[in-house]
Amino acid sequence: MVLKEGTDLDSIAYFNEKFIPLREANINIMTHAFQYGTGVFEGIKGYWNASEKQMYLFKMKEHYIRLLNSCKLLRLEPTKSVDELCKITIELMQKNNPTCDMYIRPNIYKAGLVIGPVLLNNEGRKNPTALSIYTIPMGDYVDTAKGLHVCVSNWIRVDDNAIPARGKIQGSYVNTALAKTDALLNGFDDAIVLTQDGHVSEGSAMNLFIVRDGKLVTTPVNENILEGITRATVMELAKNEFNLDTEIRKIDRTELYVCDEVFFCGTAAQVSPITMVDHRSVGNGKIGPISKKLQDLYFEVVRGHKKEYRNWCASVFNK
Repeated sequence: MVLKEGTDLDSIAYFNEKFIPLREANINIMTHAFQYGTGVFEGIKGYWNASEKQMYLFKMKEHYIRLLNSCKLLRLEPTKSVDELCKITIELMQKNNPTCDMYIRPNIYKAGLVIGPVLLNNEGRKNPTALSIYTIPMGDYVDTAKGLHVCVSNWIRVDDNAIPARGKIQGSYVNTALAKTDALLNGFDDAIVLTQDGHVSEGSAMNLFIVRDGKLVTTPVNENILEGITRATVMELAKNEFNLDTEIRKIDRTELYVCDEVFFCGTAAQVSPITMVDHRSVGNGKIGPISKKLQDLYFEVVRGHKKEYRNWCASVFNK
């Protein structure tokens, strides 16, 4: 992750129902989510359109719908609706008045000052739910201009009956951190993780597509993947703009070695072509034509340049 200008602690955050400086938005070290990872989060990308002097938040509503679905997994009790969360986020962005690409991080978490990994909040055990939102300048999470060299990780993706990967649960990202860190230490750009039965799940923190014989293929949601908003976007754009259907099925590890193209996608990863897996060239070892077309189109869409998809982009500033 590349922060364009560093973290400005004087920027405004939303914390304890108020807009306050980020440097003052602090939690107690006994906070349940800090001790046990009992919170959920989202990552929303804001794209600066310099020619229009406008900030576009890509699929903000869809992200907040997913956030509230993640809350159900941890018995969290959010007090804000999707529309209220969107309104708070727009106001927060207006207060910070950014002129570069931004990353918005909402967190909903167990805020009780209690010991014990219990998710209940009742008369016998007070463990309320809290909300925070902050924003930071953000460049590319990975270098999308070059083909990535990735490995298949020895770490297995968390299972739905252990920690559901379909929710963005804070504690489950230890699984991501282990896979990503090992990949970097071994000279790779990122990692692909497998399911318990040895099939491809997704990237360390992003979904994955392959291309075989001109067809897009991606893993189904029951292969312990995050139900990706960018993943759904890619499938829709591929169909609408290039008449490419997506086959949703299990992917064997060795298909990564014989397919024509591979790419990651996600809010932070965007559309990131992969040119090597486990020291094996993907296709001809260069960014593939389908990956490139989808990447170029995606960047046009998220910056509000495609009017037919402008409804996916929430404007921050009133014009």
